[in-house]
Amino acid sequence: MIVLGLLLIVLAGATVIAVSWDETAASTTTATFTMFDRVIQLTQLELFFAGVATGAVLLLGLGIMFAGMRRSSAHRRRLRASRAEARDRVTRLEEEKRELERKLEATPATSKTPPTPTAPAAPVVDRDRDGVDDRAEDTAPHPRVEVPRQPSTDQLVAGRHGRSDHR
Repeated sequence: MIVLGLLLIVLAGATVIAVSWDETAASTTTATFTMFDRVIQLTQLELFFAGVATGAVLLLGLGIMFAGMRRSSAHRRRLRASRAEARDRVTRLEEEKRELERKLEATPATSKTPPTPTAPAAPVVDRDRDGVDDRAEDTAPHPRVEVPRQPSTDQLVAGRHGRSDHR
């Protein structure tokens, strides 16, 4: 690869020397081009250097294109490996789940009756601290007063605005 690069450099140098020493052709022969309604006249040497510049731009573009292809290929390879690893991990987890289910089915159950839920203890309201729930006493620290029910259409009672009475 290095030898080929050196050979191309030597060949390009020899071509530049050969074209530049041919002074009679370089000074008398001109090439005329028309681009975008403009006439361009180039000598043989100028035409050669224009070709060299065009070739250099072409090689630069090819190098950039191949570098991008190599980078995207490596990215796809990493992505493929990552997906395969994730698939393997999911397969391992599913197999482990199946194994645990088999062990659970094979293990005899110690108790077939479900545990009975315990009812939560009712809160004790003992404001006067006499050891008796105030709700069960006839009189709490304050006398219990019965309030007559209000009709459900009454909207002026505090706390009843927008609510219906479902008692």
